[in-house]
Amino acid sequence: MCNEQARRVALGLLRDDINDLRIPVHFPEGLPNLEPTDSIRITDRNVILRASPVGGAELVVRRWSWPGTHGKPVYNLRSDGRRFDRGRCLIVADAFFEFSDPAPDAAGRRPRRKRRWRFEKRGEPWFAIAGIWRAHPEVGEAYTMLTIPPGADVAPYHDRQVAVIERRDFEEWLDPDARPEHLLQPPAPGSFDVSEVVAPVGQ
Repeated sequence: MCNEQARRVALGLLRDDINDLRIPVHFPEGLPNLEPTDSIRITDRNVILRASPVGGAELVVRRWSWPGTHGKPVYNLRSDGRRFDRGRCLIVADAFFEFSDPAPDAAGRRPRRKRRWRFEKRGEPWFAIAGIWRAHPEVGEAYTMLTIPPGADVAPYHDRQVAVIERRDFEEWLDPDARPEHLLQPPAPGSFDVSEVVAPVGQ
């Protein structure tokens, strides 16, 4: 399951791209200071877009995951067969990461370190992951990522993937009156560029 993402997109580009989709963007908490980061992990904070009470979308920064059963963080949520009538959001990212078991060596031993894979949307500087947000009494408002069966790009590395909403569908996903669960589909083959992230020697 996805437990790491990156977000390096500048606020100006993010705002311009959303405005190009004719979605008014509001900043109810002011303009955030978006420091580019190549590693957002569970309980870190990141940018989400959600429906604004005055129309269009609002951009806020929220925590990734809320405490679930026995305190385990709810950072991914299976979307299969579910309806999401409220709290839908778009999670801003320019990459997400998955991990796979390493191949055994010549002696049949598997290295302990998993292989780390970076997925970037082909031809787009940033993309949006489908999510839901809720208010939690312990941590305040937080979001989780929705997952689906993997598309062709992710299947060789993992048996699930985060659901990515295409830009043309942003408005429908955020519309509180819509029933947009049909958008939670595996992306077409070739939607993502995949590269292995190799840790420096000694780490």
